[in-house]
Amino acid sequence: MQLRADGLDAHLAKTLAPVYAVHGDEPLLALDAADAVRSAARKRGFSEREVFEAGRGFDWSSLRGSLGSLSLFASKRIVELRLPNGKPGTQGGEALAEYCAQPAADTLLLVSLPRVDRATQNAAWFRGIVDSGVLVDIWPLERARLPAWIAERLGRQGQRASREVLEFLAARVEGNLLAAHQEVQKLALLAGPGELALAAVEDAVADVARYNPQDAAEALLGGDTGRYVRVIEGLRGEGEAPTFVLFVISNALFVLRSAHASGSLDAAFQQQRVYGRSLQAALRGALARYRPAAVEEAIAAAAAIDRAIKGIRLRDPWQEFIALGLKLAGGSKA
Repeated sequence: MQLRADGLDAHLAKTLAPVYAVHGDEPLLALDAADAVRSAARKRGFSEREVFEAGRGFDWSSLRGSLGSLSLFASKRIVELRLPNGKPGTQGGEALAEYCAQPAADTLLLVSLPRVDRATQNAAWFRGIVDSGVLVDIWPLERARLPAWIAERLGRQGQRASREVLEFLAARVEGNLLAAHQEVQKLALLAGPGELALAAVEDAVADVARYNPQDAAEALLGGDTGRYVRVIEGLRGEGEAPTFVLFVISNALFVLRSAHASGSLDAAFQQQRVYGRSLQAALRGALARYRPAAVEEAIAAAAAIDRAIKGIRLRDPWQEFIALGLKLAGGSKA
């Protein structure tokens, strides 16, 4: 079975297939579709999740073993397979075709891949997915539908906008839904719920302030998520190296970790060589604001950003910086 992305929600409301594949040209819509499948599966009791990324040298026997094994806790589970190049090769194709011929009742297989060529679509493993499950086709969003898409995203965060505002936003983000998503998230931080004024949106989207990486660390530690997002956006626009931004933010997080462990910020300042008064003040406030577990999660997110910068992880480092800030903001003690 093949579906367009806009028909997926209606399908999932009625049933859940044993196999799904999401492929197409628009990364954000592909992520949304995969999230929708996961959410529908969780509602139906699929509580476990295992993820495989089939890069170069991937051991396909590990996927075979997972798909052929029973859950340790006798619960339903989601097995995700990510194919960055869209081609599983001979061994992978055989494993997928074999599984799709007889999928397990307690397992949902979710395959994510870019849009593949006609020859790949005729391969046995690809046809097996279509025959036994659902293939979700992701196509770029047409320009005419972009204002409505933005309006729907704004509605999720309790905001609404006039046609004029929506057209302004669409003109600024046309051809890049990831940027559109980022701008909508930024408006959630910079403006309150309700009707968005055009002047406020113009100011938020056309911010040309200049910042340095320490400004980002101070805003992050101070819990000023709106300013943090503006600083990260400004640094990106100015061409700042994400490696240096990550160094400054990571160093601040390591100071927090050390202070939580020792109970002494002054000792952590000396150990990590933190001399700036404004950064020290931000760290003192952050020690009381953030739980140790939240700091550890932020450090793990920073490590993921490092992998993205190096190309090991297929993510935009700048968007991951923003995600780190949103995650840390959710870990405050207040």
